[in-house]
Amino acid sequence: MHFAKHKAAFLVILLVSACWVPLRAQSSPFPGDQLPGASDPSAPISPEQQRMERERQKRMNTERFESLKRDTDKLLELATELKQNVDRANENTLSLDVIKKTDEIDKLAKQIRDKMKGQ
Repeated sequence: MHFAKHKAAFLVILLVSACWVPLRAQSSPFPGDQLPGASDPSAPISPEQQRMERERQKRMNTERFESLKRDTDKLLELATELKQNVDRANENTLSLDVIKKTDEIDKLAKQIRDKMKGQ
């Protein structure tokens, strides 16, 4: 039970710190700012293509941020449920639900971390 409290506290701290980590701009996956399908790979891209690429990156960042918000809301919900379950338990018993909840929290926290790293 003592371990579950520490794990829950760690996950809540992870959640709070995750909210403060600024989103890092994703770099263009195309080397040299080239878009795929360009007729001459050594030619610079047009202003219109640059604008389209900036808009695409902005949409991707917005979608990623919205996904992070949903995931951190779910993480907070799971951590709150875990805290309530631990509070209801005593020093001799931990429910199977508590163990399942910590596994869910761990999995979701890893997903959030990967999204923040841009993976």
